[in-house]
Amino acid sequence: MSTTRPYPPGDLGPEPGNAGAPSASPAVPAGQIRRLRLAGVQGAVARARDFARQALHDWDWLPAASADQRAAAEDVLLVVSELVTNACLHAEGPEELRLRSNAKVLRLEVTDLGAGSPAPRTPHRAGRPGGHGMFIVQRLCLDWGVVRNPDGTGKTVWAELAAPS
Repeated sequence: MSTTRPYPPGDLGPEPGNAGAPSASPAVPAGQIRRLRLAGVQGAVARARDFARQALHDWDWLPAASADQRAAAEDVLLVVSELVTNACLHAEGPEELRLRSNAKVLRLEVTDLGAGSPAPRTPHRAGRPGGHGMFIVQRLCLDWGVVRNPDGTGKTVWAELAAPS
C-alpha cells in the first residue's frame, strides 16, 4: 500500500497490462460518481455512511448475495467512516465526499482544508485506544494516498477498494 501516486484523484491510472502507460480511457469509463457536500454539516460521519450505503444499494453492492460481497460493502462503509472521522478530528472537518465506481474499483475521496497528511501510526499498537484509522484504511484498501489541492489550501485523501466479485 502506498501513500503517494503519480496521478491525481479521479485518475485511476493505467489499465492492467499496459506497463505503466497512461490510461487512454476516462478514469471511470461507464462508471458513476456521487458527491456529498459536508462543509459545516453536523453529524458528517453518519451522513457520509448513509450516503455511501445508498450508493452501494444503487450500484447493486447491497443487498449482498454472498458473505464476501457483504464484507466488501462493510469495508467500504468502514473506510468512509475512517476518512471522514480523520477530516473531522485533524483537518477542521470534511468539505466533500466523492465516490467513484467502475467495474473494478470503488474510489473514495474526502477533501478538507487541513494542512497535515494522514499516516498510519508506526509501530501500530493494537491494544491502545485511538490512532487506528489510517492503519485500517491501509489494511482494507488496494491503495490510498493524499493529493494537495493545486491552490495550496487543503487536500484530498483517497482510497481504492476492489469491487466485489
